[in-house]
Amino acid sequence: METPTLLSLLLIAMAAALVQGQGTRVGFYSRTCPQAESIVQKTVNSHFQSNPAIAPGLLRMHFHDCFVRGCDASILINGTSTEKTTIPNSLLKGYDVIDDAKTQIEAACPRVVSCADILALAARDSVVLTKGLTWKVPTGRRDGRVSLASDVNNLPGPRDSVEVQKKKFADKGLNDQDLVTLVGGHTIGTAACQTFRYRLYNFSTTTANGADPSMDATFVTQLQTLCPANGDASRRVGLDTGSSNTFDASLFTNLKNGRGVLESDQRLWTDASTKTFLQRFLGVRGLSGLNFNVEFGKSMVKMSNVGVKTGTEGEIRKVCSSIN
Repeated sequence: METPTLLSLLLIAMAAALVQGQGTRVGFYSRTCPQAESIVQKTVNSHFQSNPAIAPGLLRMHFHDCFVRGCDASILINGTSTEKTTIPNSLLKGYDVIDDAKTQIEAACPRVVSCADILALAARDSVVLTKGLTWKVPTGRRDGRVSLASDVNNLPGPRDSVEVQKKKFADKGLNDQDLVTLVGGHTIGTAACQTFRYRLYNFSTTTANGADPSMDATFVTQLQTLCPANGDASRRVGLDTGSSNTFDASLFTNLKNGRGVLESDQRLWTDASTKTFLQRFLGVRGLSGLNFNVEFGKSMVKMSNVGVKTGTEGEIRKVCSSIN
């Protein structure tokens, strides 16, 4: 038997790499399903007109998907103990939007476009519909076959310290600027009283009202009115007070003024390592400024490539809620 040469081994390795895929790219479906992006865009827009809450829902959904097993649409799978059944994911709006877009794309291009790519595109379109800037979404992801509720424990949480947040992001290859930028996505959407009400009552003995001392006193009173101690825990409050329907940098102003609804968000202003990025987004004199909308697109592209499956990995689901 002839011994393989170095060149032949190299060619074999290159061929294998091509089969497995080398990641995502913009325009992946330009030949196989050129209408894919427009179908997703029109579908998101149609649902948004009747229910604007799907915009922050789809953005969070993509985020939650990427932080668990990578961006492989595992969050969309139905089952008794899947990611979708957990509290952070079961309350998200927009699952029907992805299903609708998938049905239309399957009719046009059967078994070509992944659910993971549809979700990535829908997240971008949601930002645009809430007045944010657009960005080019690289595609070519394939769908995962595993979804476990237990994996959701790794998601960033509303009570996480800055150090914990930084580690969770670093584990996904995302740096401190990505952390602050992506948390800025809370500029749209709401949170249930049960998520943050603990900050308003008996949190501290150093404040007259017993609330989290990092919060503005007037803001505490406003939130206590919206979320009484024994009130409806499911009532929802805007995460970016005064601008929860518009994608802008006002969340960072609210954090500066002690008006962050989530403790994890507010802590970004009180920690020196993350405060600098907040100040740069706010244009603080003496620091090089950052454009939030521009940087958000960059960080989203970076996040959307976390743990992706490409080439022959995973599958292209026919229905997003179940594996083939």
